[in-house]
Amino acid sequence: MKTSANTHGSSRTRRWLGNLGIVLGVAVMLAAWVMLPWQAVLGLVVALAAWLGLTRRGRQALAVAAVGIAGLPQRWGASMVIVIGIAGVVAVLVAMLAMGKGFEATLNQTGGEDSAIILRGGSQAETNSVISREQVPLISSLAGIAEGAEGRPLVSPELSQVVNLPTKADGNDANVQLRGVGPRAWELRPEVKIIEGRKFEPGLRELVVGKGAQAQFAGLEVGKQIELGNQLWSVVGKFASGDAHDSELWADAEVVGSSYNRSAYQSVTVKLAGKAGFDQLKAALAADPRLKLDVLTTHDYYAKQSEGLTKLITILGTVIGTIMAIGAVFGALNTMYAAVAGRAREIATMRALGFRGLPVVVAVMLETMLLALLGGILGAGLAWLVFNGYTVSTLGSNFSQVVFQFKVSPELLWQGLKWALGIGLVGGLFPALRAARLPVTTALRAA
Repeated sequence: MKTSANTHGSSRTRRWLGNLGIVLGVAVMLAAWVMLPWQAVLGLVVALAAWLGLTRRGRQALAVAAVGIAGLPQRWGASMVIVIGIAGVVAVLVAMLAMGKGFEATLNQTGGEDSAIILRGGSQAETNSVISREQVPLISSLAGIAEGAEGRPLVSPELSQVVNLPTKADGNDANVQLRGVGPRAWELRPEVKIIEGRKFEPGLRELVVGKGAQAQFAGLEVGKQIELGNQLWSVVGKFASGDAHDSELWADAEVVGSSYNRSAYQSVTVKLAGKAGFDQLKAALAADPRLKLDVLTTHDYYAKQSEGLTKLITILGTVIGTIMAIGAVFGALNTMYAAVAGRAREIATMRALGFRGLPVVVAVMLETMLLALLGGILGAGLAWLVFNGYTVSTLGSNFSQVVFQFKVSPELLWQGLKWALGIGLVGGLFPALRAARLPVTTALRAA
């Protein structure tokens, strides 16, 4: 009895390890296919097309595949399992990656190479930076900073305050960034345009709101008042910038500082004087021991803020897509095994007429790849129609909501199609090999 139990346990362990090995093998094959560059995929397609059209076995494979494809309407229910399963994988994967790309694109297009942001040394974001008021005149006198029309340096000392506002979607409070800016902020960021109302007046509790923030949060319509820091503020304008600033509220930095008892600034944004301006400013900051500050171009700063979340979304999307893809592969395996079993007599007859194993393998895989391609196109189309341009918000590096749009790019659609073809490739391989290896006499007898 004891020996029998041990044998049963070891047998179960071997089966478990065997199943695990199959899953890992499927994952490795999918990963190897997905990582191929488009040039390699194109080369494989061209080589396959040439083999199908120019060789005897290739033409045999086309003939067998034509017979199988012609019979798809009779197996429509089973075929739709493959198509719908792969469409779901592609739609979810593309949507997840489009979210990361949209967030990254929004922050990457914020700022530019002609402006710079100055933070306390070692600070990764404005929220943990402090720049004293005494340091601002010192910064303004540094080399590399452009001057305005009246000869004054284009410098904007700024504050970043996270405030809570109810969302329009469910009424729950969410974080919004209230940015206190200097009078030069509009010259420094010419892309920020007032599209409704007017700019705030310095010294007054007035603010202007980004169009993204107004779309996401309640009570930000022009002409209304909202309570921030236990004080009433008037919304006097709405602006559009096409970047991360669309998610912010802007007000006078001095008023924001007094309302929230802030005696120092958090960052200083400056306009650079020409192409050499950044290097000059960086060298000047390093040379002054009173200014232990770091400087980045505004483009590099905002691009850096997107790295962590974009990487997380990409990894999460890939993991979810891989898990779903493995499930779709096993669905395709079951369907194609059943299809091969149902066509055993047909395949055996072709083998008896002189069709070799390779054409049969290629034919079964072509059939599966066609279904996978249909699923990939369906999933990519759904992702494009439903998610491209879809507006959402998420927490940014300053712990405030950043409003952005999903970005379903051609690269992501191609990646989704590659996943679909990879699922079809792996899902059709084993049934195809079984069809090619099935002895002719056994197949005819079984049929």
